[in-house]
Amino acid sequence: MAITLGAIADDFTGATDLANNLVRGGMRCLQVIGVPKEDINLNEIDAVVIALKTRSCTVNEAIADSLQAAAWLRAQGAKQLFFKYCSTFDSTDKGNIGPVADALLDELKASQTVMVPAFPINGRTVYQGHLFVGDRLLNDSGMQHHPLTPMKDADLVRVLSHQTPHKVGLTNHTVLALGAEATRAHLASLEEQSVRHVVCDTLDEHNLDILAEATVQFPLVTGGSGLGQALPAQYRNQGWLDSINEPGRLQPASGSALILSGSCSRATLAQVANFLERYPDSGFALDPLSLAKDDKQWKQALAFALENVSRNAPTLIYASAEPANVGIAQKILGRERAGALVEEALSQLAIVLVDKGVGRLVVAGGETSGAVTSALGITALHIGEQIDPGVPWTQTALENSKAYLSLALKSGNFGEVNFFTKAFEVLP
Repeated sequence: MAITLGAIADDFTGATDLANNLVRGGMRCLQVIGVPKEDINLNEIDAVVIALKTRSCTVNEAIADSLQAAAWLRAQGAKQLFFKYCSTFDSTDKGNIGPVADALLDELKASQTVMVPAFPINGRTVYQGHLFVGDRLLNDSGMQHHPLTPMKDADLVRVLSHQTPHKVGLTNHTVLALGAEATRAHLASLEEQSVRHVVCDTLDEHNLDILAEATVQFPLVTGGSGLGQALPAQYRNQGWLDSINEPGRLQPASGSALILSGSCSRATLAQVANFLERYPDSGFALDPLSLAKDDKQWKQALAFALENVSRNAPTLIYASAEPANVGIAQKILGRERAGALVEEALSQLAIVLVDKGVGRLVVAGGETSGAVTSALGITALHIGEQIDPGVPWTQTALENSKAYLSLALKSGNFGEVNFFTKAFEVLP
């Protein structure tokens, strides 16, 4: 059975973020980790999101992996492809957003796509081509201090122009206010002028609905997950998608609860603080410098977690730290090694603790989520209901077991301040 939408996400939590909004829009969604190497049962699946790890790898790797994903999705009959990146447009002057979008357009023999990173319900909006996080420009939002992809310019037309040799244009809010037909005509006029990438203003959900209607016939759309919630209604209008009851239904959750946090974003730091305020004896902090010396701290963290899990107590193991502390570790160890030490430590903890009965797992941070799911050998996730905007519960069957592992893979910037406690309260 052919799928309606095939999506390519540049990190794990970004994939889950998009899948969450597709479910909210009424699509039954499967998230797969990497390009499938074996046949997958896509019966009663409307959309597949392939989670890659291409946000911060080399441009050539990002292009190769994305093209492989596109080929697989097209083989499953996808009527439209969606290249998903972060709502804060995380990238560098060399890419990877522009180069991947160019490669996908070339592969599809398409001449134009849109850039719609906005997610208004989460405070990400675009006005006159400038990306805002809440009431702050992107470069004044904290993202200018991101350890991997610092964003120091909010002008997305200018940012993208550094990443592609092709023309970059803008569809602003005055065009969107005229409706979908006018927006479609404006995009067509830009296409006649050889404008290949069009950054789109987006101030609210209505703007997303207009953009979805205007671009539903595009072979490729790109952006954040906000557009994903608007597209399913347009697929139904096209006759590509039926109305579906409970598209996010999962099996009942079971097992102990654990939180693993590697993100150092402002949102996650506040969530860690909130959890520790509520459960002051239930958190264990990991330090890259200690992890680099020997395995003593890792063993301490494991013993701490096993004791808490045995008492069914809330447990948080975290490497989240203030930017100054992260900078010290990166200066001593190198940026890549500091991150790899944390990812490896949290991944190995996940392997042991899931084996010991953890059945409800929250992971904070895109890189951390990718490392943990890979370590656990997870290849596919069914997408459930939303916890907070952009973050759903997901579920996978444990190998050689009838049990299910419920996971919430949270982008560092997402979630309310009480997310770590709220997540388990809303899990069915």
